[in-house]
Amino acid sequence: MNPQPSIPPPPEPPAAPRRYAVVMLWLLVLVVLVAGFSWLEARRDNPNRSYDSSFDGGVAEVTLKQDRLGHYGVAGEINGYTVPFVVDTGASSIAIPESMAQSMGLRRGPAVSVITANGEATGYLTRLDEVRLGPIVQRDISATIQPGLENEILLGMNFLRELEMVQRDRTLILRQY
Repeated sequence: MNPQPSIPPPPEPPAAPRRYAVVMLWLLVLVVLVAGFSWLEARRDNPNRSYDSSFDGGVAEVTLKQDRLGHYGVAGEINGYTVPFVVDTGASSIAIPESMAQSMGLRRGPAVSVITANGEATGYLTRLDEVRLGPIVQRDISATIQPGLENEILLGMNFLRELEMVQRDRTLILRQY
């Protein structure tokens, strides 16, 4: 009998590709975790990225949640530009940072003295064609351009006084009749 030639076992794959695959798997897990935590942090900082709103029977309603600092921040529109608002019952009028006013093409009107949390400052009157917060819309409303303000527009009482406001359980409901 002729002995059968033995077939050698297949060679073991080199260790380097296996290590590479394990490293890539761990990197993928890390990326997913970072993205997940970033999403949770953004949601905590701005719980109103999406908010409840309705328009029923002639009543426009928006429901906002407080952020972790107790503020009500939300995206809205001024003259068709999407902008960040902070509801501020302590502001007598809508206050717009100068850089945002310039990017929206708003004109500076007469200079006025304004009292801010940082003391007295100079602001400039302007008019807004339209301010929109979901289904709530107001037209031809005054505002102040404030050079020292940064990053967000204060939605003041000249906008809010036309609305019914109900605050309860870290929620603010705004209604326009």
